[in-house]
Amino acid sequence: MFEAIKIDVDPRGVATLTLNRAEKHNALSAKMLAELTQAAADLGADDAVRVVVLTGAGKSFCAGGDLEWMREQMQADADTRAKEAAKLAFMLQALNTMSKPMIGALQGNAFGGGVGMASVCDVAIGVDTLKMGLTETRLGIIPATIGPYVVSRMGEGRARRVFMSGRLFGAAEAVELGLLARAVPSDEMAAAVEAEVVPYLSCAPGAVAAAKALARRLGPRIDEGTIAITIDALKSRWETEEAAEGIGAFFEKRKASWMA
Repeated sequence: MFEAIKIDVDPRGVATLTLNRAEKHNALSAKMLAELTQAAADLGADDAVRVVVLTGAGKSFCAGGDLEWMREQMQADADTRAKEAAKLAFMLQALNTMSKPMIGALQGNAFGGGVGMASVCDVAIGVDTLKMGLTETRLGIIPATIGPYVVSRMGEGRARRVFMSGRLFGAAEAVELGLLARAVPSDEMAAAVEAEVVPYLSCAPGAVAAAKALARRLGPRIDEGTIAITIDALKSRWETEEAAEGIGAFFEKRKASWMA
């Protein structure tokens, strides 16, 4: 059924949702966005599923937006860009509001949209060698559609430390920022994830779903109005000379004009 992702459910009802484009470092393509949105609906509706573990195949958790998708945006009109941005925004919303608890298991790199994916997990655990970064501003664009989830997870003050600079940071700082709950050696990841999974198997599934929904209502509001603001912000940014220069420089493998 799925090509860009994979779902496995064990006898306990623990579903492992794997980003399955290892050769592309699990970059978020249009197909993956659609499949993740459908997976959130399917897993949320499946009474046999108690917990979801989100991870990535291969060396990286998620390297951000797919390069071909990015190239297509440079050639698209404003309405098409808005529609594509909406696909990412509403995929994240689908995972963020899914009734099942979701635990992230991150390895390698998590950049841009990968940070957004980590931010919609109820608990995210990373290997201690993990590298993260909101690298959009290096390209002349902004972390717009992932922004509500990133700021909700970190809080505005901590988010502003990394939201605009494009700098990379490691697992220890990600814990300090609130993006990760824990950073562990790679050989301890399975045990760390299992320690988060097991308590849910003793809880009433309906109560877990209701508690998650309440927590989301009590937290920062992320509704269609918020999402529309982020889509408009990204659409406007795509139309700037900086975006053209930054993304053009990336594909031409040269420094953008503003880089030291």
